[in-house]
Amino acid sequence: MNKNKEKDKRIEKDNRIKRKNEQKAFASKVYTELMKVPKGKAITYKALARMAGNPNAARAVGNLMKNNKNPKYIPCYKVVKSNGEVGEYSAKGGKKKKIQLLKKEGIEIKKEKIDERYLIR
Repeated sequence: MNKNKEKDKRIEKDNRIKRKNEQKAFASKVYTELMKVPKGKAITYKALARMAGNPNAARAVGNLMKNNKNPKYIPCYKVVKSNGEVGEYSAKGGKKKKIQLLKKEGIEIKKEKIDERYLIR
């Protein structure tokens, strides 16, 4: 009985490690794809998830953007909602700063919504 419990614990630990590695790999892909978004363009969470290889992971992309520790280097402000709304921004300055950064790139925004011409879906 003890050997089975030990084996189950090892399997559980291995699975946790595997999931953590998969999450890190996905995060790396997301950041890599985000860095490819050209100046003057924004991208939806869904499109970024798809480009990173998991089209159903828009929420995971949102969490990565929210927890971005390096907003100076990883331009999470470029990621917006599917309907074109700019959404929130967890870095200093919040949504107002996000809009400012997008406009600085030449992206047109009206009523906190990005013009379709600037949006990667």
